Amino acid sequence: MAKRMIGPFQLDRQLGTGGMGVVYRATYVKTGQAVAVKVLTPALSTNHVLKKRFEREMAILKKLRHKNIVRYYGGGTHGTQHYYAMELMTGGTLEELIEKRKQLSWERAIDNGVQIADALEYSHRHAIIHRDLKPANLFLTADGTLKLGDFGIARDTEATALTAAGRTVGTYAYMAPEQISGKPPVSHKTDLYALGCVLFEMLTGRTPFQASSAAEMLYQHLEKEPPRVTASSLDCPVWLEAVIEQLLAKDPEERYYDALAAQVALDEVRSKVAEMASVSQQTVSGSGTRVTAAEDQPELKKILGKKRRKKKKRKKEVPIYERVWFLSACLVLLVGGVAWAVWPLSDAELFARGEKLMASEDSIDWDTARGKYLEPLLERSPDGVYATRVRDFIDKIEMNRAETRALRRARDGREPKSEAERLFIEAWRYEQFGDRITALQKYGSLVAILEPENREEDRPFINLARRQTARIGQTDDRANDRVALVNRSLQRAEELSNSGELLKAREIWKHIETLYGTNLELKAQVRYARARREGVDAGPFEFENATPPKPPDNAAISNGSEPSVE
Repeated sequence: MAKRMIGPFQLDRQLGTGGMGVVYRATYVKTGQAVAVKVLTPALSTNHVLKKRFEREMAILKKLRHKNIVRYYGGGTHGTQHYYAMELMTGGTLEELIEKRKQLSWERAIDNGVQIADALEYSHRHAIIHRDLKPANLFLTADGTLKLGDFGIARDTEATALTAAGRTVGTYAYMAPEQISGKPPVSHKTDLYALGCVLFEMLTGRTPFQASSAAEMLYQHLEKEPPRVTASSLDCPVWLEAVIEQLLAKDPEERYYDALAAQVALDEVRSKVAEMASVSQQTVSGSGTRVTAAEDQPELKKILGKKRRKKKKRKKEVPIYERVWFLSACLVLLVGGVAWAVWPLSDAELFARGEKLMASEDSIDWDTARGKYLEPLLERSPDGVYATRVRDFIDKIEMNRAETRALRRARDGREPKSEAERLFIEAWRYEQFGDRITALQKYGSLVAILEPENREEDRPFINLARRQTARIGQTDDRANDRVALVNRSLQRAEELSNSGELLKAREIWKHIETLYGTNLELKAQVRYARARREGVDAGPFEFENATPPKPPDNAAISNGSEPSVE
């Protein structure tokens, strides 16, 4: 019988099943390349929620390109079925490796942990929280490289962890407390907790908590402290155990700042073990001089006298690298070198290294600066000479994160996470439309309303509002008349509509209706825009001051912001 085709792929044997469909080994007919194809079954394709989830998983994988994340090749629909193709992993899963070996060496566990943390850092940087990190979702290549896969419930912040489709009792073993209780909200630190569970399992062959029911398992995550790793893995370095304990902290704030910080901590374990081995190694070894019975015999002394004198001469010819004074000097240098390597950096050195990274335009460098240099410096010297500049750097990082996440949520049509975020997005939309007068008013209102509350979570948006206010003040804007601006926008929409670009015209009409729907001064313009968008006869409208509007200065929005929000 002919093998089944789905799109350009010929399906072979089934590799596995899950809550979101079936995975097959397949062949891309055009090139003969072996791939894995995930198919949403016909029964699930009728479920609107699952279909949207499947499509979102495809969208997530499409933008992830990392050596430790399963590669996405493309997908689509075949009849009523949804499918996508991805990299075929031939080395099995980490779950299978643990089942086979029972316990992995601490060196292998660190190597795997660093790769997982690298994948998490990349996905978190792209605002993606995996939420289902476990050995079964970590795949191995033929050469042993780990790759994170199955993003089926990634970023699903609307569904609770206990009711999301595809959850099983086995997954409960890796759930962070906040994923269970919903407080605080799920964040990138939720994945760090799961990383701690996976590291624990690699070293001990079991998950941190064992229970006969889901309820008991969840209770233990919430209330019980995990057992010590060294109780089951005797050769586990104490520094690695400390890393896992921090990852498994109940409070997300007590875990590592991000996946990059966890990766650095894992790398440091190897260095600390190597340093300890070097310091404790025996550097000088030798044996005492033997006194033989022959030396008590006068006759033999006479016979052996010359030979004994020759031995003394040879003793002077011992190579320099075997002499005690040389080895002692080496020991002093070795101990001094180790001491220098682990000696804490001064405040000036910490600040200089952090400042150098903050000069980069890459937000990853900023996060490294914060975790390795700025926060340790501020913790050590909160009132030191660098404290003010360090706080300014941290504010800059927080502003960048808040702005990027807020604009991404706005672009995706999701609700703001806070009132501060809502007020900022509202002002930003006016600025992007070109109405800088209203934008200034909105930014000013944000500061006036939130600053007296003195909430730490509002601080990034207050700083953003002040930054945008300063930028608008420096802009030579000729479109300060709100009525004239809207009239010019309406005329521009008519020109686009007449030239066949109806979608762009409708976008302008929608913006006018959304931004000025409650503005009595622009009541006629809003009514006209609504009628045109709905395809209703709007009647004649006189466009005053109808010169083409100056396009919004998108360059004023920096640090990875999106240029427009629908």
